[in-house]
Amino acid sequence: MTDTPHLSSPGPADGPGPADGRTGASRRSVITGLGGVTLGLATLGLTGSADARTRPETDRSGGAEAPARQAAACVLAPEQTEGPYYLDLETVRKDITEGKPGVPLTLRVTVVDATTCAPLPGTAVDIWQCDALGVYSGYVAGGSTPDTTFLRGVQLTDSTGVATFTTVYPGWYVGRALHIHVKTHAGGTVSNGKYHGGHVSHTGQLYFPETYNNKVAALAPYRTNTTARTPNARDGIYQRGGSSTLLTVTQVGDDLAKGVTGTVVLGIHPAATP
Repeated sequence: MTDTPHLSSPGPADGPGPADGRTGASRRSVITGLGGVTLGLATLGLTGSADARTRPETDRSGGAEAPARQAAACVLAPEQTEGPYYLDLETVRKDITEGKPGVPLTLRVTVVDATTCAPLPGTAVDIWQCDALGVYSGYVAGGSTPDTTFLRGVQLTDSTGVATFTTVYPGWYVGRALHIHVKTHAGGTVSNGKYHGGHVSHTGQLYFPETYNNKVAALAPYRTNTTARTPNARDGIYQRGGSSTLLTVTQVGDDLAKGVTGTVVLGIHPAATP
């Protein structure tokens, strides 16, 4: 698969293969590390969770329903491919924009124990995403260039299990719906602005409601991206559990260009090493 010239060169749909050497079957499914019970829990998250099945695409309630949503989402989030663009930078920072243009996005990720529903404070949430034109830092020139680090960062969850990032609404590239990659790490420490040690307890992806994707695509600078967008329903990775990590998006004020908030609850097994 070949991207348009102004984009980076992702592997086929971010899936495993020659362009995704870091990912194997163990990164595509929790089942490798946790066995068949995990697959059952993941399935429950897709079919039995009120949150996954009934939550609205647009949420203007200001977050008052968060406790109810957290309880409803207390199921194991499905593992999804790491993709070819992960860099082990582990830089702890809230604002990851580095001046990149786009619709401002405040991203709030709540991490809970999928078994007990208890929030998991001190969990490292590690995210990375493309910019408004579908480019990932570190791969701007078609190869790894570690001097570019935009739209990557780590935050530790607070006492309520919430990690908050200041970023921009992502763009798109060939074969993929709009998404943000996420890992959770447990057992590590922070020093000199970096997260060290511990182990990866979850690898997944976060998605956006098509209602907002369509609106954002009409704004600058997104509208200059001539690559055809892939909707959630046609993204093979989204089809394998993406609906359970669909962000609840809330517009800030009357002007979409001024920003949105996105919230999601991740149910994980903190001791897992998928």
